[in-house]
Amino acid sequence: MQPGLRRFSPVAMTVIGIILTLIMLFPLYWMLINSLETSQQIFAIPVAIVPSQITFASYIEVFQTQLPHLVTSLVISIGTALLAIVIATPAAYGLAHFRFRVTLLIVFCLLLTQMIPTVTLATPMFLIFNKLGLLNSYLGLVLADSTYAVPFAILILRAFFLSIPYELAQAAFVDGTGEWGAFIRVILPLVLPGVVTAALFAFLFAWGDFIYALTLITTSSIVVPVSLSIYSYIGQYSNAWNNAMAVATLACIPAAILLVLFQRYITAGLTSGALKG
Repeated sequence: MQPGLRRFSPVAMTVIGIILTLIMLFPLYWMLINSLETSQQIFAIPVAIVPSQITFASYIEVFQTQLPHLVTSLVISIGTALLAIVIATPAAYGLAHFRFRVTLLIVFCLLLTQMIPTVTLATPMFLIFNKLGLLNSYLGLVLADSTYAVPFAILILRAFFLSIPYELAQAAFVDGTGEWGAFIRVILPLVLPGVVTAALFAFLFAWGDFIYALTLITTSSIVVPVSLSIYSYIGQYSNAWNNAMAVATLACIPAAILLVLFQRYITAGLTSGALKG
């Protein structure tokens, strides 16, 4: 521990951590509170930290109108996660255990893709997808979200594969198992935490995407994810903030459930794999 950090006792560090956590969670609390209020209560002065009256009218209304959009986001996110894993897993395995002259260049390019803002790719992607007929489609959004999810998944899984000795696969060769057989039967079960971590991040990338959805959805079709449908409550002359906050709260539930269920895999995947290599 650094000398400067030794001055803080564990109790002080815990208190600071709790305060910072409360500050970061306060917007979520405010979103939840506003979703349980009417429009008059939201803009009432003085501002009430705890609402005097709670109503579920916003949830009843948005659940009836936004359920198809939640299903759309779920389909797109699951599709993105599956596509990312199918592509990233063998690619990361090859980059980890097969030495090519361009391996470092490929890894650098993968890192570079994570530094490019999504908004700069939206317009050229719109032009490409327009010529391919992929606008206003599930496949178009899945492919668009995968452009960010796949490189990220490869980077995570490559670092994790590097922590697995290749001698395990070579031992399987002695028993007559081929490269793919050793990869599927021996190596893949060992990197399950890394696969789950990469799939979860790919799911969250697609679930929270707004730029690609706004750019690639040009009509009021059924292919409208919930991140874009929230925008429909914000108009030029009136803003239904309570309904918008209710949709946002519902949109947070699937991501929160996944993080709680797979927390063990995420921790193992990030600490055992991504910190090595």
